[in-house]
This record gives sequence, C-alpha cells and structure tokens, in this order.
Amino acid sequence: MAKLFYGSQPAPIEIPDLLLAHVKVVIATKLRRSESFMMSWAHADGSGRSSIWVQPSIPMRFVFESADAPQLDRALLASLAVAASSNNGLVLHLDDLGRHEADASAPAAVPASSEESERVLTAA
Repeated sequence: MAKLFYGSQPAPIEIPDLLLAHVKVVIATKLRRSESFMMSWAHADGSGRSSIWVQPSIPMRFVFESADAPQLDRALLASLAVAASSNNGLVLHLDDLGRHEADASAPAAVPASSEESERVLTAA
C-alpha cells in the first residue's frame, strides 16, 4: 500500500500503489491550475469514510512501495480528472481498483512521467 501524508497529520492515508499513482497525477494537475477539490474514500476496514479538501496551501507527500513508476491508464486518469471536477469531488473506490490493475499494462497505458498524462487530463 502506498501512503499519502496530508497536511500535518502524522498518520498517512493508505491507498493501493497503482491508484495513488493515478491520483497523484490528478492532484498535481489540479493544483498546478490552482483548482481545489474534495477527495473522499471509504475506509478499508468498513469503519466509515473520510474526506479531505485538497488545495495548494496544504502540503502532501506521496510514498510508494515500489521504486519504479507504474504505467498509467488513460481511461482511469480521465475518469478521476472528471470526478475531481464534479460537485461530488474525487471519490476513490479502493475495492474497484482490480479491474484497472489488470489493464495497467495495456496499450492505452502511458508512462507516469509522460507529458501525455497532462494532455489526457486537459481533455477530461
């Protein structure tokens, strides 16, 4: 599991590596544009759900288990970008990630550092 450290909170938010790699690109793109948004998720243990307000003034740190950047799925990036711009904000479904993990190496995938990721998010 990857970890997202949000603000001054000592406890990280645990998110599967592949999903957090996608979320990182969406967050970076939105913050680069000075666009704030809500991000929510259900707790993995079923104890409830949480939401955070993502804005440029709140520091974040992304920590991944793997040293290698994964391939990013264009469809998932676009879907997350659209959700982040919606009234509901970016709602993460940690249990639905499996179908995207299987597609991560498909031809539609792009390298995590690719400028094309920005174009996909701009089009969304």
